[in-house]
Amino acid sequence: QVQVVESGGGLVHPGDSLRLSCVAPGFTLKSRAAGWFRQAPGKEREGISCITNDGTTYYKNSMKGRFALSRDSAKNMVYLDIINVKPEDTASYYCATDSSGAPGCSVYYTSNYDSWGQGTQVTVSS
Repeated sequence: QVQVVESGGGLVHPGDSLRLSCVAPGFTLKSRAAGWFRQAPGKEREGISCITNDGTTYYKNSMKGRFALSRDSAKNMVYLDIINVKPEDTASYYCATDSSGAPGCSVYYTSNYDSWGQGTQVTVSS
C-alpha cells in the first residue's frame, strides 16, 4: 500500500498564510482524485477541499474563501494554501487519494479515499 506524504505544518500566528504539500511516491497524483481533510482534538475528521482526476476542484461551503487546493502535475504534488489562519484552524491536516477512478471527488466521505498520509500538524497561536 502506497501512502501519500504531507508536509508544511507547524506553529503559525493568527493572520498568517501557509502552504501544505502532498506527494505520492509510486503513482501519478493527476490520475487520481485527491482531497484535504483536517481533524482537530476531540473532533471528527472534516473535509476541506478536493480535486478530481480531470482537475476540477470542490470546496466544502464552510471552507470557501481561506483555503485553496492546487495540483502541480510536473512535480507530482498537491497543495493546500491557507490564508488568514485562525486559532480554530489548529488541527492535523491529511491528504488522501482515491484510486477507484470514480468521477468527481468528495469533501464529505472519507471512505471514498484509499490512500492517506500521516498528517501534518498546524497549530495557530499568538
